[in-house]
Amino acid sequence: MNIPKSHPRYESLKTRELVVSGIKRGTTSLHGLTAHGRGEAFDYLLGEKTNDFAKKSIEAAAAVLLNAKHPVISVNGNTAALVPKELIILSNLLNASLEVNIFHPSKKREIKIKNHLIKNGAKNVLLPDKKYKIKFLESNRKYVNPDGILKADVVFVPLEDGDRTEALIKNGNKVITIDLNPLSRTSQKATITIVDNIVRAMPLLIKKVKQFEKYNHNELKKIIKDYNNKKILKIALKTIKKL
Repeated sequence: MNIPKSHPRYESLKTRELVVSGIKRGTTSLHGLTAHGRGEAFDYLLGEKTNDFAKKSIEAAAAVLLNAKHPVISVNGNTAALVPKELIILSNLLNASLEVNIFHPSKKREIKIKNHLIKNGAKNVLLPDKKYKIKFLESNRKYVNPDGILKADVVFVPLEDGDRTEALIKNGNKVITIDLNPLSRTSQKATITIVDNIVRAMPLLIKKVKQFEKYNHNELKKIIKDYNNKKILKIALKTIKKL
């Protein structure tokens, strides 16, 4: 679809088209389009910009990821459609594994997501193995890779289902998410919630990781210690109510 840059909804329509392309390619489910539409509604309420509270979350997320011993980036159909190159850049910066994990069971779609990431420059992409699963979860998302999420200490799960975020926390993982809805279970249960649009947040997160690479362990720990996710979510809700 050719969208003129003069269109008042140019950025939103361009992003929506990426999800549609993912569906056509077979990497994104139809349910993912519904989820994206729900996120768009919250983006309107947040002013379609990266607010200061989101920037604070991005800083804390960068510090936690750099401080992790075994960070893993979880990839679903929507994230693969929206920010594949950014996910790969982040994984290279952190030496973090990319692991495909989807809610609606489909080995065919898992492989298509993996191939799409490799096409965009990923060198290694892990797939879930049904011999391994995390506790406290019944859906298809319980299956994980033994070299990825199973042994991770920090899991980055943008555009996540809340049940798995909750399960990962119960399993002792730190969870970082990007979610436009501050009221979602994902947002409420995560260690760090970036309340922002993923297409805006990912480049900023990459930039902050590059900046914080120069920081020592104590400097990173101070950033993490000073961060309060519940406070950030309250500020995000107040911002929505003001509009």
